[in-house]
Amino acid sequence: MNTQNSLEDIKVNVKLKLATLWTSLMFLIIYLDYFHLYMPSKIDDILKGRVFVFDITQGFLLVALALVAIPALMIFLSVALPPNVNRWTNIIAAAVNIPFILFNLAGEAWIHMVVGAVIQVVLLCLIIHYAWKWPRIAT
Repeated sequence: MNTQNSLEDIKVNVKLKLATLWTSLMFLIIYLDYFHLYMPSKIDDILKGRVFVFDITQGFLLVALALVAIPALMIFLSVALPPNVNRWTNIIAAAVNIPFILFNLAGEAWIHMVVGAVIQVVLLCLIIHYAWKWPRIAT
């Protein structure tokens, strides 16, 4: 065996894997929202105080913030929480986010939105998978 060309495979802690998955999800959420502004008439709709079928109100923006705050906070919580709480928090938060991601496809869904949603759902499924398969302490 030629060890000169072998690369070291460093075992990454599950907490770090979860935090990086949540970070990737946040980048996609932000960029998909940003790209949405390039779609025809979307800025006009926003200027008229509407997003999809919703009026832009303080309540709407509070709900939007809450939906984005969950994955944003999960970046930190995935590293900071103790394993048992961490595992279930990741599973629940990821599972709850899947329907909201898919709801964004309601109405006019362009291909970039569909591809983005698929990638986001895959990331959320990976979060559930890694949290579910959290390594156990050998006893």
